[in-house]
Amino acid sequence: MISRENLKRVIVPQNMRFTLHEETVPRSILKDIADLSGTPHVLIITGLRRAGKSTLLKQINENLFSSKNTYLNFEDEKLLSFTTEDFSAVQETFLELNDRVEVVFFDEIQNVDKWEIAVRKFHNEGLKVIITGSNASLLSKEFGTKLTGRHLNIVLYPFSFREYLVFREIELSENDFYLPEKIVHLRKEFNSYFEKGGIPEYLKYEREEIIKQIYEDILIKDIIVRYGISDERSFRELARLLISNVGKLFSYTRLKANLGFGSMNTVKSHIAFMENSYMLFQVEKYDTSLKRQIINNKKVYCIDNSFLNLVSFETTVNLGRKLENIVFVELKRRKYTIHYHREKFECDFVLSLKNRVAGVIQVCYQLDNDNMAREINGIVEAVTLYQLKEGLILTMDQEEERSTNGISIHVLPVWKWLLR
Repeated sequence: MISRENLKRVIVPQNMRFTLHEETVPRSILKDIADLSGTPHVLIITGLRRAGKSTLLKQINENLFSSKNTYLNFEDEKLLSFTTEDFSAVQETFLELNDRVEVVFFDEIQNVDKWEIAVRKFHNEGLKVIITGSNASLLSKEFGTKLTGRHLNIVLYPFSFREYLVFREIELSENDFYLPEKIVHLRKEFNSYFEKGGIPEYLKYEREEIIKQIYEDILIKDIIVRYGISDERSFRELARLLISNVGKLFSYTRLKANLGFGSMNTVKSHIAFMENSYMLFQVEKYDTSLKRQIINNKKVYCIDNSFLNLVSFETTVNLGRKLENIVFVELKRRKYTIHYHREKFECDFVLSLKNRVAGVIQVCYQLDNDNMAREINGIVEAVTLYQLKEGLILTMDQEEERSTNGISIHVLPVWKWLLR
């Protein structure tokens, strides 16, 4: 058990930092959280390590609630021996330091075994509880058993391009899309975002070591140690191989054979662990049959382009696939269900909302004579098959309107689409 005095030594300085005002980039997801803050539910914010969850908690505290709140971050090394039984002492310490507590913030709570029992207790006593964590599966599984129907999930992604511009202190107006000098400036900024990605700490200091350390922390702390992976070398090879091949088709069988895994289930579980930690995402082929969806080859995408540049096996990752990766993450941020289309031709993204196909998107770095027929045929086939009226092709810089077989095809630069 941790003594109340030792807890104070953690809680007091943490709360001083938590309530200290700092100029940070307002996260766009704050609007969604504001809509949910009045509900009686526990709010659970998940996302990649160092994507800004702790800063978001500060923004929530400053913008949405009164000062009768308290905070505890379980990443603190002084809390390594913390157990579920210590939560009672935490509550007593909170009340000792504050006459009344209305909202409790717990940061990276998955570090405590059986934490969900304590959260349920706080919730049952009428406190608003907001927690963060870096593992989607563990949090949802544990909440599902103890707080069924009493929690709401929110996913925080790295900076969007619009948030990146705010970080860069660049103001944006509608007229900017029509002014040549503004367009040149926005393209230049997008080129930087295209390479660096949107992880706040990396953008602030621009040190490659930061991304490499985040990558190591995810692999070791969030996956290898947590899940007890014994063959660390093969797991690392799998992670780098997938990051090096975003947007490409893969099969579990082929990965098993190429990397020498003992079973296909091991490959599946390892990839699931990476998904749970928000490093990678799998995309299945669109099919009305769930069984066929499961057995078809998959594609994989990465949470942020910074990893493609600094972790990949390839010295220069294909520019088209890097552009495709940015589009995928933005579609996740916009809460689409995402599949790929592949019949006679291929289309990169089939987007669904509420089990209905809402649109299709093709991504290529540049439309030219070498790829024009392939890209157009893919999107026309997808638009026709899913009974849509139009499709979208996203490129690095091109913009035009096309019509093929009565189908409208909009060609748009990714940077402009990201800001819409």
